[in-house]
Amino acid sequence: MQRKKWMSLSLSLIAAFGLISLATPILASADTIVGWGRDSWGQVGDIPAGDDYVALAAGSGHSLALKQDGSVVAWGFNGFGQTDVPAGNDYTAIAAGWRHSVALKQDGSIVAWGGNSYGQCDVPAGNDFVAVNAGRYHGMALRVDGSIVTWGSDLADPPTGNDYLAVAGYWAHGLALKEDGSIDGWGLNDNGQLDIPPGYDNAVIGAGHNYSVALKFDGSLVAWGTSSYDLNQAPEGNDFVGLNAGRDHALGLRLDGSLAAWGSNSYGQCDVPAGNDYTAAAAGGWHTLALVPEPATLGLLGLGATMLLRRKR
Repeated sequence: MQRKKWMSLSLSLIAAFGLISLATPILASADTIVGWGRDSWGQVGDIPAGDDYVALAAGSGHSLALKQDGSVVAWGFNGFGQTDVPAGNDYTAIAAGWRHSVALKQDGSIVAWGGNSYGQCDVPAGNDFVAVNAGRYHGMALRVDGSIVTWGSDLADPPTGNDYLAVAGYWAHGLALKEDGSIDGWGLNDNGQLDIPPGYDNAVIGAGHNYSVALKFDGSLVAWGTSSYDLNQAPEGNDFVGLNAGRDHALGLRLDGSLAAWGSNSYGQCDVPAGNDYTAAAAGGWHTLALVPEPATLGLLGLGATMLLRRKR
């Protein structure tokens, strides 16, 4: 009964806010990319032009974007081949790790490229995957049956079961959202990043270096883990519709299209340009990417998770 109640709430949230998961982007709605924060390798300065992007992923020093036609573009640091995207236009989701990249294809299979010193590019075989995540030296994926698989280093031994809806992991801990709205966690807990608040009202999850964050069905955010940079102090309000967690900073997308950021701001990664036309955002190592519906007029401004896209008003 509880499962049915949670799924009903999930459908209500999607209907109310026009949300859709990153694994199945709204290909009829495409936007322009803007970025700010650290630009040592062109991760925000070399943003590709165009207004046909539907999803973003930010790694340590590189960035990825999924286009409306199902192709993927990448830019920024390429010391390990992490921006050498395999050709094709059959991608449906993307994730950026520390030195590698991961993508989900339309047939349900996974591909990965870049640094592979810990096996983070040795993706599991199969075509039954519906979501992917990339962290420091690992990859995670969710199968259509609701089970979790991991590869590489950092996040071995994920929880068993087939009642999961989403996964998140960045450094050495992982989170998994269950069908009943509760969260399971595993891995390193040196800063309380696995001290998950009790409850069955979680809709979205995110994991950073040593903190965690969740979006609840009432539109509020909750964060826990390290107190460094006040990462465990999520912004107040109950008008959030999406979130994304980076290394030491996090982002919350509000219903009105504005974007809130908190955490480390050593490179200006939390200096969100004013506006309420954001449709998605991604937090990386020290930079931030966002989608806006109009061609960027902001000039040059300057590793999921889980992220939601908001339909244009």
